[in-house]
Amino acid sequence: MEITRSNLTFGDAIQALRTGEFISRQGWSSKGMYLWLLPAANVPAEWCKEPHLRHIADRNGGSVECLASIRMFTADKKVLTGWLASEADILATDWQVVVP
Repeated sequence: MEITRSNLTFGDAIQALRTGEFISRQGWSSKGMYLWLLPAANVPAEWCKEPHLRHIADRNGGSVECLASIRMFTADKKVLTGWLASEADILATDWQVVVP
């Protein structure tokens, strides 16, 4: 994983997410872990593969407004939707902008 900027605060890292960049903590990048922002979107019912989400979209006139969320690519190569920062993450100054 290429590191393009380093030694960032959490605030700097969040700003990078908002511009479409990928971020990681220094210890995470060696494990291949990183975060990205999935932007908010109005999703048509026909795109919804999960049955309950499709039901919500159908009842909502054919689409559903999905809010933005932070996603994580984990060390075991899975995607976690709805990553939450710990206090240590918020106070850290070892955030990096990365190219996965």
